[in-house]
Amino acid sequence: MMRFGFDIDDTLINLREHAFHLYNKKLGHDVALEQFNALDKVEIHDLFGMTSEEGSKMWVDSLDETYYTDCPAYPDAVETLQDLIKQGHEVYYITARPAEHGERTMKWLVEQGFPMKESRFYCGMKDQEKVNIIRELQLDFYFDDKPAVLNTLTDDTLSVFVKDQSYNQELEIPRITNWAELKELI
Repeated sequence: MMRFGFDIDDTLINLREHAFHLYNKKLGHDVALEQFNALDKVEIHDLFGMTSEEGSKMWVDSLDETYYTDCPAYPDAVETLQDLIKQGHEVYYITARPAEHGERTMKWLVEQGFPMKESRFYCGMKDQEKVNIIRELQLDFYFDDKPAVLNTLTDDTLSVFVKDQSYNQELEIPRITNWAELKELI
């Protein structure tokens, strides 16, 4: 039995791109997907001519729509996590989503088919708190998209993988580009 930890947004589900399409629609823009895919940072507001403050406000004002509508899981993500559970492994979700979104996020994940145990769901934390929880859980594997979290964990004994994104290309740690690849790793 092994313990697997996963970030949710932009690791298991394609949240940033989902938000990008919502912004295009809400703002009446037609920003090309190629521009989004070329971004070298997490924030997407620049593509829409917004300041950092305007982008932050739009993000907060759009959270419900972004989190709980039809944001797609990455291909094979649901099936891969279901397979891990069937094989007797433990799956943990560790997300920086605000704590007030915890219950709804768990419910949404279950509705999408992700295996869920409430005792293995952690949310509402800053990056350092996230790192502390990852260490306390003594995970065997951890998957995330965010350089700030992953860079802090690279000296640990746990196996860390980055979910490939345009903004994390500088990371020199093993990458997951498709969730079907995980089967080859274990």
